Amino acid sequence: MTAATATVNPYDTADTRLQRLAAGPAEGWLTLGGVALMIVALGWSVDDANWVGVDSMTDFLPLVGLAGVLVGFVGPKLGWGRWTTHLLGVAFAAMILPLIGGDIVLGDTVEGWGPIALAERYRAMADIVTQVWIDLGVRGLPRTNEFGHYFLAFGALLWATGQFTSYAVFGHRRALDAVIVTGLVLLANMSLTDNPQLHLMVLFTLAALTLLARAHAFDERVTWLRRRIGDPAAVTGLYLRGGAVFISAAVLGSLFLTATASSAPLQGLWRDVPATLAEFSQWLQRYVPLGGNPRNPGIVAFGSDANVTGVWSSNDNVAFRVDLPATETEKFYWLVGTYADFQVTSWRWGETESLERAAREDLLATTVEDPVATGLRREVRFDVVPDTFRQHYVVSPQTIRWVDRDATVRTIGPSEYFVAVEFDGGEPYTATALVPVWGSDVGAVNENRLRVASRDYLSETRRLYLRVPDGAIGPEAQALLDKILARSPADNPYDIAKTMELYLRSRNFRYDTDVQAESQRQCEGVSTVECFARIKAGYCQYYASTMAILLRKAGIPARLAQGFLPGQRGSDGRETVRNSGAHAWVQVYFPGYGWIDFDPTGGDVSEIGTRPSGAPETPTPRPSFQVVTDQPGFTDQEGPDGRSSGPIGPGPIGPDRPTSGPYIAIAGLLVIGVLALGWVAWRRGPRPMHPDRAWGSIARWAARLGLGPRASQTVYEYAGVLGDAVPVVRPELATVANAKVEMAYGRRELDTGRMKAVAEAHRRLRIGLLRLALRRPKGLRRRR
Repeated sequence: MTAATATVNPYDTADTRLQRLAAGPAEGWLTLGGVALMIVALGWSVDDANWVGVDSMTDFLPLVGLAGVLVGFVGPKLGWGRWTTHLLGVAFAAMILPLIGGDIVLGDTVEGWGPIALAERYRAMADIVTQVWIDLGVRGLPRTNEFGHYFLAFGALLWATGQFTSYAVFGHRRALDAVIVTGLVLLANMSLTDNPQLHLMVLFTLAALTLLARAHAFDERVTWLRRRIGDPAAVTGLYLRGGAVFISAAVLGSLFLTATASSAPLQGLWRDVPATLAEFSQWLQRYVPLGGNPRNPGIVAFGSDANVTGVWSSNDNVAFRVDLPATETEKFYWLVGTYADFQVTSWRWGETESLERAAREDLLATTVEDPVATGLRREVRFDVVPDTFRQHYVVSPQTIRWVDRDATVRTIGPSEYFVAVEFDGGEPYTATALVPVWGSDVGAVNENRLRVASRDYLSETRRLYLRVPDGAIGPEAQALLDKILARSPADNPYDIAKTMELYLRSRNFRYDTDVQAESQRQCEGVSTVECFARIKAGYCQYYASTMAILLRKAGIPARLAQGFLPGQRGSDGRETVRNSGAHAWVQVYFPGYGWIDFDPTGGDVSEIGTRPSGAPETPTPRPSFQVVTDQPGFTDQEGPDGRSSGPIGPGPIGPDRPTSGPYIAIAGLLVIGVLALGWVAWRRGPRPMHPDRAWGSIARWAARLGLGPRASQTVYEYAGVLGDAVPVVRPELATVANAKVEMAYGRRELDTGRMKAVAEAHRRLRIGLLRLALRRPKGLRRRR
């Protein structure tokens, strides 16, 4: 066997190549088995993570990966070029993956594999992909209810990885590239899921090390055959036996260390990373599946979007600690931000403006929510010490007044309704808040005063906090609202809100932090509110979203609030708030009293205390005029009962133009693709190069650095001079010089493999010769 046998002879017939392939690949079946086992381990890892949220839906991934391996293996063995192999693989994948995805989505509704059944499966996937683009790119929704496109995405990932890995081994003879790429994808998946996958890592490690050992043994065998030194079979067996011993020792040693190691030397480096990536993870949720058991990084992330994903995950790590006066007895909900825009399956801040405030300056002064001008309030001063919650948001009870840092207040609307306070977080800070005083004092809040509060809402309040998007309330949600209104003891916003709060907390609904599977089965294409009314199960975001939107439908301004439940407070006033207390609740607007917290979440989660009833109050006269807002499709006209008639024929409230998110994602993917192609091209090396061209290029490079050849020097003499000047490039010089001599003086025709070796040596020589520009050895100057 010679080096030429490592490549495909272009004069072979198709039958000859097939016969050779049937007899076994030159690299050995063990090499193909190692590649296949790596891809199977990756497929099992992605399948086990269950990202789509329904068991067994991604069982096809290992088989798809093996199909990619088969294409990458057969292509170079049949003499296909790199681009031919990859383009044919893409064509096969484009035909097969939509059929698999369509079959999973349609299930038993389509049987058989005739032309009509195939067309139905293709049509189903085309409809899904089109709807995803409309939801994310055209309507600008935070996320889509479709999930069938994930089968295409994961299938393409496995197919592409398998095809690249196989071609890297059998086409480029670069086993290390195959191991690195597949290993990075596997590690990325394992780092995101909390499922135990050590066994899959062991399987991948065994396959990868076996592949590397077998590839190295094959390269040595080819080298010994080309140079005709020793017995190739003996050296191959030696490398394989030594490799087997090393693999066994490495895997067993790694398992032993994994079982016994207890230190965490890098955990300090991880401390601030989750907070840095929090905003990115919020944006990424629009485009990635939200099922599975994702690894919790130890923080709770808040942002401009609040996506209702079907799964609420947190941990019991400390989020932050608060020092309150030891005499403080009231429990506080720790507010991070409020959300005005409901987007069917998520919430958004809305179009915000920024108010820059200096340290200790009243944050909400001049805004409609200035707490100084809203009822009787008392000041609460507190010190916050962040732990794992290191986002750039201030937490505060009810309505914040000032913070001892320069801060930015996010507001919405011309009247500047509160959204959030941003600052350079991560360090302890001091702040004060003004919270309502509950009782019967003048200006204090109690139930009877809220019952008779005015319904004369500002036009802007109606526009921002009475909006109900098209499709938010379906038949089940409407029936739920009708039932609650019938149960309300009186026709006023407070009694309706209280009745709704208590009814949603009742045993008619089940608190559950994972309703992904139920929502996928019963809630395809419907809103979070309609889904909750159907399945009667969910977590805080489901409860709060339902209450807020049903109140809006009843003409009562409401918004979603997110933050933390009260923590555990000691006798010294030190309160510990944990990530497990991350929560969503509802704020209802009462003119003259501001926003009042309501928490409809069941499962004994809500910690809203008993409100004082107070003495009977005289009802506030209801306005008899109508206010027209600037929101199309809505009216602020008072109905005969005094309540706002609410939305009339509401339409979509999404952005007027597509958001930039999809385009940023596409641009990012293109940049990653270009970088990946550049890296692969670099690893693959240049195309075959003629020795005369390579030798002439080297001479010109050396001449620019003062070491050009003399007319009397032979090729080998000049190679020796350059080798003395730059010893590290002697092997490359020998490769090019030998090829030059063989072709110029021996009249030999070199095969493609030798010319590729010349090209690789030429590339390394140019880099090595640059050392002369930085450090010229003494005595080695060009002789004239």
